[in-house]
Amino acid sequence: MITVVGMGAGTPPPEDVAADAELVVGGRRHLDAVRLPEGAERVVLGALAPALDTVAEYVAKGRRVVVLASGDPGFFGIVRALAERFGPERLDVRPGVSSVAAAFARVGLPWDDAVVASAHGRELRTAVNVCRAHPKVAVLTGPGAGPAELGAALRADPRVLVVASALGSAEERVERVTPAEAAARDWGAAVSVVLCLDEARALGPVRSVAGPRWPGPGGWALDETEFAHRDSMITKFEVRALALARLGPRPGDLVWDVGAGSGSVAVECARLGAAVTAVEKTPDGVERVRANAAAHGVDVRVVHGAAPTVLSDLDDPDAVFVGGGGRELPSIVAACARRARRVVVVAMAALDRVPAARRAMLDAGLECDGVLLQSSRLAPLPGDVTRLAATNPVFLLWGARPHSRTEGVAP
Repeated sequence: MITVVGMGAGTPPPEDVAADAELVVGGRRHLDAVRLPEGAERVVLGALAPALDTVAEYVAKGRRVVVLASGDPGFFGIVRALAERFGPERLDVRPGVSSVAAAFARVGLPWDDAVVASAHGRELRTAVNVCRAHPKVAVLTGPGAGPAELGAALRADPRVLVVASALGSAEERVERVTPAEAAARDWGAAVSVVLCLDEARALGPVRSVAGPRWPGPGGWALDETEFAHRDSMITKFEVRALALARLGPRPGDLVWDVGAGSGSVAVECARLGAAVTAVEKTPDGVERVRANAAAHGVDVRVVHGAAPTVLSDLDDPDAVFVGGGGRELPSIVAACARRARRVVVVAMAALDRVPAARRAMLDAGLECDGVLLQSSRLAPLPGDVTRLAATNPVFLLWGARPHSRTEGVAP
């Protein structure tokens, strides 16, 4: 067996944690905190592969191995690598208190409704987008992805950061700062977790299921009556359902809704866990998007301006929905297609705009497909009978490029 022991964050190691061990592997501070048996080999964790090779040599000879890790080693920790290499049946895991649990405990908040994102060895943008989309997020930091970098990316967002450093040690610090204050500091190398909070929504109702509510009551492709809109100028739910399927919004993504109108697509993407920026050129449309987002309890960043000009100031998206544009549609689609990491979806009522939009996607290297949606809804007639009422046809075009699944997010 390989014994894996979680340490730190207020979890004292058992006195006999390394008793009879012939190989003890761990970080330097963990190794220094335990008494090693006489003659035991000690391996300081740096690069993981050589350490696992040494573990494999001892396991093959039936010799006892102890691995020391931070907090709960099954939570974004070394248990995954050990289980993949040696099999979970060979592991005796003794978890400690995770840094995330300890950080929330320090500020007196429950975390059954939190999202956890790891920026350690992963893209920071995923953690940033999760912070934008959710009111309670814990970010595990890493080199080049600490509170300063996180704060710089979140300057424009109404959030508070709680920076928890060296949890469980004599040097422990827990500091509450704004994103701008975090960006201006040198935090050193001891940071383990940053809580990103929308304090107005940090305490939710009593829950029976852990994790954020995705997508919430009512599922998705909500009826048009669920949104405020002007003169039926809203993406109909049949079109929205297919658009959402092609956009595939998920935690860690950034989605643009360009020509947002009522913001129905923006709101639905936010309800599915993505960070969303809605672009709308009319002042009354901007207020309508904000009102719909507030009514559904989601964060949508609304940018007032005309595409494609205003798009140059936005962070690159994973997915884009274009629901308006008029004569500017080809240039809008071209701008979106150049910058989208995964997919662009365009809804058009005018058939003659389809070729130009399709050409813009193909020229940007996207694989393009589409469908003409024609639906008829049940409608009552006098005499307790029903007829079919046709809705206006809409052409839905999408262009996609290969994209790997987002990693580093735990609901």
